[in-house]
Amino acid sequence: MMIRTLMASLLLISTLAVSFTVSASNEPIQPIKAVTPKEPALVELGKMLFFDPRLSKSGWISCNSCHNLSMGGTDNIPTSIGHAWQQGPINAPTVLNSSMNLAQFWDGRAKDLKEQAGGPIANPGEMASTHELAVSVLNSIPQYRAKFEKAFGSDKVDIDRVTTAIAAFEETLVTPGSRFDKWLEGDNNALNKQELDGYKLFKSSGCTGCHNGPAVGGALYQKFGVHHQYKTDSKIEGRKAVTGKDTDLNVFKVPTLRNIELTYPYFHDGAVWTLEEAVKIMGKLQLDRDFNKKEIDSIVAFLKTLTGEQPDIQLPILPPSNNDTPRPQPF
Repeated sequence: MMIRTLMASLLLISTLAVSFTVSASNEPIQPIKAVTPKEPALVELGKMLFFDPRLSKSGWISCNSCHNLSMGGTDNIPTSIGHAWQQGPINAPTVLNSSMNLAQFWDGRAKDLKEQAGGPIANPGEMASTHELAVSVLNSIPQYRAKFEKAFGSDKVDIDRVTTAIAAFEETLVTPGSRFDKWLEGDNNALNKQELDGYKLFKSSGCTGCHNGPAVGGALYQKFGVHHQYKTDSKIEGRKAVTGKDTDLNVFKVPTLRNIELTYPYFHDGAVWTLEEAVKIMGKLQLDRDFNKKEIDSIVAFLKTLTGEQPDIQLPILPPSNNDTPRPQPF
């Protein structure tokens, strides 16, 4: 009798384990996998360029200024600060896991990270340089030319190689190992009851219709304000600015929810500072649902389990400018 009971218990445990594995594999969200760079020299060059403020006219603004890797890959202010203290028009999206996006920028105007990397350098409201000036700065520094030769096989410096290298580095900026990923991978103790309740509500309410896949977003465009209009002072038009279609007004790339507790303030205008308020607004505007406090707290608890291991970046030591290097113009 005892043997029969023991066998039944083992069978039940086995069945539960199989059931979990099947259900986890069918979840709308998938775990993030770590990235192993195939071209380390290219990635190292890209890292140097990502942190080098001399790509800007002022010699002060780098890619990391708006996509700070110490702060969730963003700058934690409503809209970014550009050249000569200009106020940017839009909230800086995180660079973390950005390689998983279907396109780059809120309006998707850049098809990939390489195309995106060249935009801010020449934007007068951001880094305010030109591609020609940025290339001349790098070309004047022998140590940089040596890095380009190691990465590309020749010391030629041009904007195509600059953006290729930056994109290669950004592709390594993924955040695996979140508690939610551990739960997906079979650790039943990774999440507590409130967090699991929040995830169940997140799914049953329809949030995963847009926020799905490894990045929990970034895979499609959606109108912001499906059921109710979002009230904002921002003049940003979303996809309409790219396509010219009135139907694309206020249609944006769905942002990733990975590391969302780190990337405040929220939405394209950066007007909302807390996850609780963001969940409340999204519930009403996108789902026509009024979440109560308990529901909001549960969803927020779940969202915080999406924070993964942050990139362990050793700051590069940048080669010095010399007598031939064009001078910065900060003022």
